[in-house]
Amino acid sequence: MNFILLAASDHGISDVAPSITYLFTGLLILMVLCLALEEKIHAKKSVIVGVTAIIALLLGAFTGILPFGEVHLPNGHKINLPVFIPGIEWGVVTIILGSSLFVDVTSKSGLFTFIAIKFTKMSKGDPRKLLWFYGIMTVVFSAVLNNVTAMIIVGSLSAVSLGKLEQRDKLLGFLLVEGLLTNIGGLLTLISSVPNIIVGTTANIGFVTFFIKAAPYVIVATGATILMGAKAFAIDSLKTDEERAIALDQVSSFDERDGIESMGFFWFGVAMLLLFICFIASASFNGWPIGKLGMGFVAMMFAVLMLCKFKSSVGKFYSGIDWDLLFFFVYLFVAIYAMEQAKVLDLIGKGIAPIIGMGPNLGGGLLLVSSAFASSVTDNIPLAAVLSNILSSMGISGDSGMWWSVIFGANLGGNLTPIGSASTLVAVTIMHKHDLKISFMGFVKKAFPFAILHIFLAAIYVLFILKHLPG
Repeated sequence: MNFILLAASDHGISDVAPSITYLFTGLLILMVLCLALEEKIHAKKSVIVGVTAIIALLLGAFTGILPFGEVHLPNGHKINLPVFIPGIEWGVVTIILGSSLFVDVTSKSGLFTFIAIKFTKMSKGDPRKLLWFYGIMTVVFSAVLNNVTAMIIVGSLSAVSLGKLEQRDKLLGFLLVEGLLTNIGGLLTLISSVPNIIVGTTANIGFVTFFIKAAPYVIVATGATILMGAKAFAIDSLKTDEERAIALDQVSSFDERDGIESMGFFWFGVAMLLLFICFIASASFNGWPIGKLGMGFVAMMFAVLMLCKFKSSVGKFYSGIDWDLLFFFVYLFVAIYAMEQAKVLDLIGKGIAPIIGMGPNLGGGLLLVSSAFASSVTDNIPLAAVLSNILSSMGISGDSGMWWSVIFGANLGGNLTPIGSASTLVAVTIMHKHDLKISFMGFVKKAFPFAILHIFLAAIYVLFILKHLPG
């Protein structure tokens, strides 16, 4: 992020004609419409976003809004590049690539099968209990790791558990609920998401204060999401003694050691998973040495270490990578960066600015809703930065609920569309991997009631409850 800002500022790109901004805004709207109609136009998401990125770059070059030429790196080195290349959030791409490879290779040790069967036995074969187990795990993992890694790990475990229970028809409901919960878990701490860090730092919100004020909402929203998901996707509890007895008899026959070919490799997988979690969590702290390397480096490092165990089968793991997903993110970052240079995000910010002037109650509620809808189609990182700058320039005090409106809106907006956050898109990708087809609009239809509930609860919480909490 710092690299992007540095590169842009070095070239002094500040004045953009309104007509250019409107042109790029129209391009953004067209991209979203095409994604919504992907089944009708018979094009993959990566192709739609890739074409948008190419058009945005061509328009940016012709209009002169994209700076080209010498770029000064933070270490003092200089390179000659189109500046849109640093606009790609390589950290996100490497987290997805590294985590996917790590989980895929680690699964060969039988570890994930072992964990999934343990959870399945703890649930006594009750799908509703299993949903609660994995839902809470998703929130905790999202808070201490990152949303993408949490989704990859928990999604893999859910598939194994439901496969053992012969209830794969419930997998789509599990994955969608888990995808939504990643963004709720991302609200729990100051370091759980980049928008939290940006807004929290600007408003001088401390780590403990952030946790105290965010935790009650996260707890309530998690419970509401799981209950709503259980009802929406018919993930019911076992009702009769006969059903419970049959389920208990079924799960008691499960053997946790199924899939474990080598106990040595199994314990190696355990050690690597624990180290992976610790390193990913510590990478969230920029003050720590590992934090300087970033989560993406950590994910790739552990992926390489695990691949060393299967040197002869590396090609097989590479072929299993979802390259379409990775290219989608690369193209999306390029398109959004071009939009940022065209001042589309500034236009969104200016549109929201009058809302802030409406006062802490009406203004705060409308700010939360508008930032949520804005973040559902744009990158929430620059959006959070723009809104933070607006609030700071208007002299809004750090204890104002306005800051929390931006935090909640920027995070929860990712639940409105599959492109709103990396984790929801990963959830959709896992669905497709298990032959559970869901389109852009299919996701929106299923997720929209949940997202509206999340935003409504957040508005009530920010406007009426948050100000009474300590901190």
